Amino acid sequence: MSNAPDHQRLLIVDFGSQVTQLIARRLREAHIYCEIHPYQKVDAAFLAAFRPQAVILSGGPASVTDPDSPRAAPGIFTLGVPVLGICYGQQTMMAQLGGRVEAGHAAEFGRAFVTPTDTRDPLFAGLFETGREEVWMSHGDRVTALAPGFSVIGTSPGAPFAITADPARHFYAVQFHPEVHHTPNGKTILKNFTDLAGFTGDWTMAAYKDQAIAAIRAQVGKGRVICGLSGGVDSSVAAVLIHEAIAEQLTCVFVDTGLMRKGEAEEVVSLFRDHYNIPLVHADESERFLTALEGVEDPETKRKTIGRLFIEVFEQHAKEAGNAEFLAQGTLYPDVIESVSFSGGPSVTIKSHHNVGGLPERMHLRLVEPLRELFKDEVRALGRELGLPESFVGRHPFPGPGLAIRCPGAVTREKLAILREADAVYLDQIRRHGLYDAIWQAFAVLLPVRTVGVMGDGRTYDHVCALRGVTSVDGMTADYYPFSHEFLSETATRIINEVKGINRVTYDITSKPPGTIEWE
Repeated sequence: MSNAPDHQRLLIVDFGSQVTQLIARRLREAHIYCEIHPYQKVDAAFLAAFRPQAVILSGGPASVTDPDSPRAAPGIFTLGVPVLGICYGQQTMMAQLGGRVEAGHAAEFGRAFVTPTDTRDPLFAGLFETGREEVWMSHGDRVTALAPGFSVIGTSPGAPFAITADPARHFYAVQFHPEVHHTPNGKTILKNFTDLAGFTGDWTMAAYKDQAIAAIRAQVGKGRVICGLSGGVDSSVAAVLIHEAIAEQLTCVFVDTGLMRKGEAEEVVSLFRDHYNIPLVHADESERFLTALEGVEDPETKRKTIGRLFIEVFEQHAKEAGNAEFLAQGTLYPDVIESVSFSGGPSVTIKSHHNVGGLPERMHLRLVEPLRELFKDEVRALGRELGLPESFVGRHPFPGPGLAIRCPGAVTREKLAILREADAVYLDQIRRHGLYDAIWQAFAVLLPVRTVGVMGDGRTYDHVCALRGVTSVDGMTADYYPFSHEFLSETATRIINEVKGINRVTYDITSKPPGTIEWE
């Protein structure tokens, strides 16, 4: 639970939707502090301790009509605070409060249009200016009878109870998902709900920094901490934050895995030793990692192997750093959501992250993860609060497993060398064209296939390079960056001419979902 009791707090009860975290994302954009907790953990004692000013019930994959389907804690409806149910959240509200939900004949997925029956409701401020609102539906059941006290205030062709309200109790329920990008004015609905709940938007990164520093001091006491640096924004921000909290009790360990980008090691070492004067161990463990990865093709095995080796290296250096008891990591909220549902909730695991799902079960260091509940853009804002140079704060994300997950199939030293050079050319092109800050993440992937080519009147049989460039806010959803054909042509020509071992270049135009940003 949060270390921020002084903030106005909103509780999001998670029923397992893959987009529950987007509710939190939208609220935090409005400077509203919120936490996601799985429905199993939200009982009367939890509610008494958390003291939410409002509650949102998320969507989820279950059917309310199933006998063992999830339910909201009954105490939520007697707190006397506003409650908003979304999709499954609407259905369980109706079922629990005396309405009826039916399954099997009302599936509706994709775009729909809602029209209001009463535009005077405060939930609709600034909405329905054209008479209807586009929304995103994703449900297999639907409400067929309202609970006492509720009335319909919005309908769609496929959902006659699209928006329902009990104004006396400030209970609202929507069949669609206002949190997703495909509901263009969904943020307005969420903002209106929090306005009527009395939220003033009192949560900022400056306040978070102070709370995080206090939490780190409380957790660590006089103990020693080692922080694993990967070269990315997350671990860098975590290191500077922890250093501000406990100063000389921190030692950073930069593990050179042999899986870094071109020039990465030198840049990281320079920043922390020269700019911040933070104690730094530069551990060249490339042989150890590359040997362990030989012949490994499965991406989950790669991630878990890298996670295991990271911890082994950290434990080794912990002893050398005065018997450190804690390991600090730059774990983010999206890492947690994709590896295991936040706080043990019901959503489906997408992939293991080396610093979350990839951790070995037996580990001799206790974790310090001060960024665990932050999204990427919040981490950047925190980095600026801490005074990190913009060149580091604005860097594209780089995964902990490094280039290993950008080499689908077996990782070899030869393939890594080729990939490093191709990636460097690609990023150089992006910077030359002034596009770096417009793109959330860009990188090259070396595919596990070879193709025939013709170079200098001779036959070649070389690797294929795929380029990936995406726009995103928090990494949970993403779309491909629309490079011009001229840019792609120029970049492909440079890579083929300057990188020996590649004779074909492609561009990945897959969004997330259905794909992930990284290839593995």
